[in-house]
Amino acid sequence: MTGVTASDGPAAPARGAGAPRRRGRPPRTESAGTRDRILDAAREEFSAQGYEKTSVRGIAKAAGVDSALVHHYFGTKERVFEAAVEIAFGPVLDERETVTEGPLDEVGERMTRMIIGLWENPVTRAPLLAIIRSAVTNDAAAAVFRRLVVSQLMRRIAGRLDRPDAELRAELAAAQLVGIVMIRYVIRVEPLASADPEDIVRRVAPVVQGHLTGD
Repeated sequence: MTGVTASDGPAAPARGAGAPRRRGRPPRTESAGTRDRILDAAREEFSAQGYEKTSVRGIAKAAGVDSALVHHYFGTKERVFEAAVEIAFGPVLDERETVTEGPLDEVGERMTRMIIGLWENPVTRAPLLAIIRSAVTNDAAAAVFRRLVVSQLMRRIAGRLDRPDAELRAELAAAQLVGIVMIRYVIRVEPLASADPEDIVRRVAPVVQGHLTGD
């Protein structure tokens, strides 16, 4: 580019409450910070608006950048959503080997404790709420959910089950946990919504285990 913009030269007087959005691609040294800022804004937008009502333009505005930068880093809204899902489910994906590779007769408790713990954490709960709400109302969001979570966690567990119906068993276990999540954290039906997390793990883990390894 020739010349400079207001953001390239000396600080210009602020217009309104916020600084002007940066246009075009950022310098290489700013790339990581810009991408993270866009992703932070995206998680907030998806959490507040849901998948359908969130737009690339809205994400860009919240991040303080031009919408072209969102396309530059992520391509489409679906890819932004996928990146947000991957970060939100980071603890699940990071711990998947611990969950799937431990003793098979304890996998139901490990899965249940991990999922409940993730939702009990207020830091991860908000983006997870957006993901669940979006996945049940939008095909693209549901596809992202299946690709990142089901394929990377449930199929690993199914691979360890020496049963002809291993994938069905893993999906039934997942359905059990998703149902608990929906009723407790999304719909908030009492008394489940206020039940002690340890009590939930104690009651639900044997059911999840039964789906996976029971007769």
